[in-house]
Formats: sequence, structure tokens, C-alpha cells
Amino acid sequence: MNGKRRDPNARTESRATDAETAATPSFEASLNRLTEVVEKLESGELGLEESLALFEEGVGLARTAQQRLDAAEKRVEELVRVDENGEPVVKELDPE
Repeated sequence: MNGKRRDPNARTESRATDAETAATPSFEASLNRLTEVVEKLESGELGLEESLALFEEGVGLARTAQQRLDAAEKRVEELVRVDENGEPVVKELDPE
């Protein structure tokens, strides 16, 4: 091998299906829409019902964006992980 070790305890995590991925907007699209929602809410020109509906949408967008950020952070941590000897631990990542 090339001096890198494989993590014997590494587990392959299941990824979202193609249909789920297609139905979920990208992080960037979610962030853009969330920005639009916030701007509309901050304008103060909406009625109560419309404001509540937009607020609910915004909460959902924020949660989805946070989940994507958490997943990205986890992948980065896996990529830069080292063992107790300072050697890189290699783990196969599923392509997205």
C-alpha cells in the first residue's frame, strides 16, 4: 500500500435516492430562496397568514440547509482524519 491505512470500522452510509435528491433543492438554491423569504418578511407588507406560510417555508429551508452543511462538515472531517500515529485514515466515500 502507499502508507495510508484503511479504517476497519468504517461504515458505508446510505445516500439519498435519486428521486429524493432531485426533489430537494441544492444548498445554494435553498439559501437563495431563504434570502427571498426573509426579505419579504422584513418588508412588513404581508398579511398574517402569508407571513406565517413564508415563515414555515423559511424554517424548512433553514433546516434543510443546515443538514446539508452538517453532512459536508462530516465528509471533510472524514477526509482529514488521522489515526493515533498521525497517519491519514482512508475511507471510501460514496460519490454524490
